[in-house]
Amino acid sequence: QVELVESGGGLVQAGGSLRLSCAAPVSPFSFNDMGWYRQAPGKQRELVARITRGGTTNYADSVKGRFTISKDNANHTVYLHMSSLKPEDTAVYYCNVQNPYRGTYWGQGTQVTVSS
Repeated sequence: QVELVESGGGLVQAGGSLRLSCAAPVSPFSFNDMGWYRQAPGKQRELVARITRGGTTNYADSVKGRFTISKDNANHTVYLHMSSLKPEDTAVYYCNVQNPYRGTYWGQGTQVTVSS
C-alpha cells in the first residue's frame, strides 16, 4: 500500500512562513497531478493549490500571491510554501495525489495554526 507522508505544519505568527512537504511514492511520479487541500473547523474541505503533470498550477483566490506549490521529481515530493500567513489560513492541510495508473491518494493531514 502507498502512504503519503506529510510534514511541516505547526504554529506560526501572522505574517510568518511555513513550508509543507509531502513524500508521495506513487509511480510513475512524473505522471502525478498533485495538490494541497485544507479544512478549517466547521467548514468544508477546499482546494488550496494544485500542480499538474505538465507543471500548470492553480491556486485558490484567497492564497494567490502568498502560497507557492512546487515539486521535486527526484525525491518524489510536493511542497507548499506559505508566506504572509493569516489567522484565516488556520486549518488541517491535506496532500493529494492523482495518478492515472494508480488512482487517488490522500495524506493524513498536518495542522497549521496561525496566531494573531
